[in-house]
Amino acid sequence: MRSSLAPGIWLLRAFSRDSWFRGFILLLTFLIYTCYHMSRKPISVVKSRLHQNCSELVRPINDTHSVNDTTWCNWAPFDQDNYKELLGAVDNAFLVAYAIGMFISGIFGERLPLRYYLTAGMLLSGLFTSLFGLGYFWNIHMLWYFVLIQICNGLVQTTGWPSVVTCVGNWFGKGKRGLIMGVWNSHTSVGNILGSLIAGVWVNEQWGLSFVVPGVITAAMGIFTFLFLIEYPEDVDCTPPQHHGGPGEDQDNPEDPGTDPCSGREGGLESTAKFPKEPRAKPVAINFLGALRIPGVIEFSLCLLFAKLVSYTFLYWLPLYIFNVAHFSAKEAGDLSTLFDVGGIIGGIMAGLISDYTNGRATTCCVMLTLAAPMMFLYNHIGQKGVTSSIVMLIVCGALVNGPYGLITTAVSADLGTHKSLKGNAKALSTVTAIIDGTGSLGAAVGPLLAGLISPTGWNNVFYMLIAADILACLFLCRLVYKEILAWKVSLSSSRGYKEI
Repeated sequence: MRSSLAPGIWLLRAFSRDSWFRGFILLLTFLIYTCYHMSRKPISVVKSRLHQNCSELVRPINDTHSVNDTTWCNWAPFDQDNYKELLGAVDNAFLVAYAIGMFISGIFGERLPLRYYLTAGMLLSGLFTSLFGLGYFWNIHMLWYFVLIQICNGLVQTTGWPSVVTCVGNWFGKGKRGLIMGVWNSHTSVGNILGSLIAGVWVNEQWGLSFVVPGVITAAMGIFTFLFLIEYPEDVDCTPPQHHGGPGEDQDNPEDPGTDPCSGREGGLESTAKFPKEPRAKPVAINFLGALRIPGVIEFSLCLLFAKLVSYTFLYWLPLYIFNVAHFSAKEAGDLSTLFDVGGIIGGIMAGLISDYTNGRATTCCVMLTLAAPMMFLYNHIGQKGVTSSIVMLIVCGALVNGPYGLITTAVSADLGTHKSLKGNAKALSTVTAIIDGTGSLGAAVGPLLAGLISPTGWNNVFYMLIAADILACLFLCRLVYKEILAWKVSLSSSRGYKEI
């Protein structure tokens, strides 16, 4: 007598081949962008090691510095009194290059195979991240070296975001997009957390390894991407999502919902014929001005400029703020700062879920940004008075700051990149994503630079700057929020009328 089929196999068979491929692509792109963000985070942790209070440390026996020298333990050229401005310049070198490169990257992303584009980007990103850390082992003390490496790294990292969003957009339609991308977008926070934890292991000893290890991991992930990334569902005979509209989808005679080209069931050959590996007529890539004409692109881009300014100021300066204000060690400050990213994961999922349920992307962002302003004020004034209050406030602030930022860069970008005004031309997705995130990256470049310039006058002024930016982000969404409220009223009136009939 044979035993019944194993429960695990029943579970495997419950999902079609199509579903397994979609899940794999979602996981792979998640890991890809986790590595991108992981390689950006170490600089924020290492800052507190490049310049610190040397009088609190025990001098080595073979030290040749003057007894009155209070900068003997610092890493030149960051041992000067203007170290905050110098560290801000290093941050800004990466962020300005990233912002400029992003506008160009989306255009290339639509015209080059994503697998090759992402592979090259990850290998180069891993190289430049490692080169920054090798400055420690090669005993390099020239500011231009660290600035040049950051510029190069900023440019090559622009290969990541438009490519992964486009790849996910190729595989997934609009159903529950906010929730799916809210969960998926947690790669940003997961990457920040991993980057902080990895950097924290070596920050107090050989800080160069805080960069070399993430760099090697990123490059290895690039090789994995080359081996396994699938750009289009049609490449493996899977069903493209509904929003494609053009290639591989017969609008006049839509496929029977019960037929799955990936399932191997009867009729699969006919379905495969309808979805060939090479689409018969690929849509033409949209130009820059054409993407700007899509309703909502400009408003969400300007909103993201200020939202990302706030998020990246926390990303680059939070560990140093905790180190200076709460007087934790460099490793403890780095570890504690990861709670902001934990809140970001929660906020991203909440924003996606709420915006799917209400069908109000702009309203969801506006409400969260409105709540973020007073929470940042409270964190600055009471957040450092105890470990418990610090933990709670960091998680709440992370959720309210990163939730809208994550929603705009994922679900909103994908919605606009497949907007009905494009009439099925999904080739706009990479360009729209690059425009929105590129504009946001301008804010990301300005935020840390302003923090470096303002922080010598007091951390309170930095938080006032962040609150002002948060309010401006809300203002740019007012028109879209008004339109969503009107749409809700029309929908509510229609449903009431239908019930009366």
